[in-house]
Amino acid sequence: MSANSLPASESRPVGEQYASLMARYERLMEISRQLTSTLDLNALLDQIIQAAIELTESQAASILLVDPQTGELRFEAASDISSGTRDALIVPKEGSVAGWVVTHGEYVLVPDAPNDPRWFQEVEKSVKTKTRNMLAVPMRAHTRIIGALEALNKRNDAPFTADDVNTLTTLAAQAAIAIENARLFQQNDFIAELVHELRTPLAALKASTMLLMRPSLPEDRRHEIIATMERETDRLIRMTTEFLDLARLESGRTKLEMAPFDLRELIDETVTVVRQQAQERAITINIDAESVVVEGDRGKLKQVLLNLLTNAIKYNREHGLIDVCLRFPQERGQDTVTVSVRDTGRGIAKEDQAHIFERFYRVADSEGFTQGTGLGLIIAKRIVEAHNGNMWLESEPGVGSTFSFTLPRQSYKSRRAATSPAH
Repeated sequence: MSANSLPASESRPVGEQYASLMARYERLMEISRQLTSTLDLNALLDQIIQAAIELTESQAASILLVDPQTGELRFEAASDISSGTRDALIVPKEGSVAGWVVTHGEYVLVPDAPNDPRWFQEVEKSVKTKTRNMLAVPMRAHTRIIGALEALNKRNDAPFTADDVNTLTTLAAQAAIAIENARLFQQNDFIAELVHELRTPLAALKASTMLLMRPSLPEDRRHEIIATMERETDRLIRMTTEFLDLARLESGRTKLEMAPFDLRELIDETVTVVRQQAQERAITINIDAESVVVEGDRGKLKQVLLNLLTNAIKYNREHGLIDVCLRFPQERGQDTVTVSVRDTGRGIAKEDQAHIFERFYRVADSEGFTQGTGLGLIIAKRIVEAHNGNMWLESEPGVGSTFSFTLPRQSYKSRRAATSPAH
């Protein structure tokens, strides 16, 4: 059978085949309506994956999208690949089934995936199940091909049929438009939030400029205004930089540089950076952590720790304490590391806790003023999630706050590679 040849018609009676086909298309129409009403990109991708599995009666499915900035082909969603592994994979356009589909704009049937010359072997090392056969179709939004939708392993060892091709092709067309709409909505919503947040520092700069133009302005007042302008300018720079960081993280364009490293060493290094800042407020930082090797982007995780530690200093009391703890909980067979940063500050009110990881959300300080850009915590959370971990908050007003996050420990294979002598 050639790569795109289709099996003969099913042996079931024609009436039964027709009823089954009509039920499938009714379900496809229902799913299409759901897709067009979903503007949350992550939820949308999950719906597409589940729909592809259901409609083609497959074991797994995946979505690969072309990065509009780099042109690279990457897994955007997959039912059988973890998010951390998925983010690290770049799929070549030459030498992969999805690449062939995106390049040629046609569907492809692969009856024997491991022996197909277009099969990308790196994927097989990352998936939880072995791929036997697959169907891949282009995702076309208007006149552009934005990616490929794949269905893997037809159930009961059956081959994919012409009905599967038609169904998945229709789903992919609807999904592509829905993805483009969700991206546009997400981008516009995010930009609207940024513009709103930029107005405050810009208004302060405008007012400061007008005051500086007054010839009768006292010299001491002039210095105060210049200091205000410097603070607001720095805030604008931080806000735009962090905005770009978050936009890259949420669009999947951030490329993690994964490598094994000692997490205790990173904690020590980060605490050294902020220790002078803590000493200025007589705050003591204690570390309760043993040496452990994890696999991740060291620079990005240092950014997470710096954010948590600087917040713990900023919102702590004079002569307060900060405890940095590292634990190894064994829950449900998960081999993870939990890092916690606990302060003795005034804590966070219940109504603020529910919004603490939202974009641009800031908790007012003791004088009622907000500080920072409101993006640091959501960036930290997105970095942890990109490492297949979680982040959460525990806080009691008047007592203090604890921010914790988990990271998968380094795999046995990686530990052996890291400790083996070089050849």
